[in-house]
Amino acid sequence: MHYPTQNSHVVWLVYDGECPVCKTYCKYIRIREAVGELHLVDARLPSTLLDEITDAGLDIDQGMVVKFNNAMYYGPDAIHLLTLLSSPSGIFNRINFYLFRTKLGAKILYPVCKLIRNLALKILGIEYIENLKSIK
Repeated sequence: MHYPTQNSHVVWLVYDGECPVCKTYCKYIRIREAVGELHLVDARLPSTLLDEITDAGLDIDQGMVVKFNNAMYYGPDAIHLLTLLSSPSGIFNRINFYLFRTKLGAKILYPVCKLIRNLALKILGIEYIENLKSIK
């Protein structure tokens, strides 16, 4: 799969493309134009970025990953960074900003989001991605 060059003007968001919670978040999140472009990467499809995440030992089933300025942010740090980069437009982004604008808020609320994701996958009969399974 081909993606644009990974540079400082691109925000990469790696998420579970079969998870309804993750897909909804990705549908509505908007980053500020001054930051750059947001590129969504479905972790269920092979990609060099997912290989990089796996090589770093990050379990995509336990948290989304954002790559920005050649650094990877995982789980609560990822959602906190996205919140800081987000546009204030729309009710979704304003609620997102209110909930995740502080690192403490992200660390407290991200596990709740993860629980909702896990329940949704279980109810829908969707298996985990298990990106780390191949290296164990």
